[in-house]
Amino acid sequence: MGRKYFFFDIDGTLTDRANNQIVPSAKEALRKLREAGHFVAIDTGRAYYKAKPFFEENGFDNMVCNGGKGIVINGELVENSPLVLEDAKQLYHEAADRGIGVILSLEDSLKVWAVNDLFREQAGERKEPTEYIIDPTLDVDSVPVIYKMYIAVSQERAGELPSLDKLGHMWYEKEYVHIQQDDKRGGILRMLELLGGREEDVVVFGDDMNDVDMFTPPFYRVAMGNGNPELMKLADEVAPANTDDGIYRVCEAHGWFEK
Repeated sequence: MGRKYFFFDIDGTLTDRANNQIVPSAKEALRKLREAGHFVAIDTGRAYYKAKPFFEENGFDNMVCNGGKGIVINGELVENSPLVLEDAKQLYHEAADRGIGVILSLEDSLKVWAVNDLFREQAGERKEPTEYIIDPTLDVDSVPVIYKMYIAVSQERAGELPSLDKLGHMWYEKEYVHIQQDDKRGGILRMLELLGGREEDVVVFGDDMNDVDMFTPPFYRVAMGNGNPELMKLADEVAPANTDDGIYRVCEAHGWFEK
């Protein structure tokens, strides 16, 4: 069997959502895939700083992160691109002009910046560790990069922001929308370009709608049985739930552990 390139989503695919820990059988599958000579990587929407602890704790060498715009090869971050600045600033002003709270990630860290505290007043605290920097003197038009944005608007009010569809976005929580890169497939293609791999040798595992981007041919697409039914419709194969050893069982059935 020739070398394959495996890309795994984290949350709900590699990890049990009940405890946010990697499923033991999935970790064993990763070890066996590496021993068989395959390329193994994470493909996640998480920012690099946020994905790095999981990456290191679970022995990964390679990763697509930041929604496809961050590339890590052999433990080295080789690329990490921010949002398209013009589009991000336009969206920011659409929200701010309507009195909608916005916070900005201006660097790859847990810090976020805002000119006021409207975001927390309207949406509450973010559902993950965050260091808020409220700076009334912040000139958003002068910032050189924006990695992510968070806007205190519900999905029902999305029509109030005409530029929203120019940027990748997702409502992980109903109170606010995440504005982030959404190019997991593009990250895989960039990784293949750097490594000299072939698209037809790629296998992707995912569970939710933020994985749709990488569920396209010629990649072999495996949806987790615990995942979103709409993603399953795009899959070549639906695995058992990840906590029912889905990743391990699929890899074993295909003979991918064989050297």
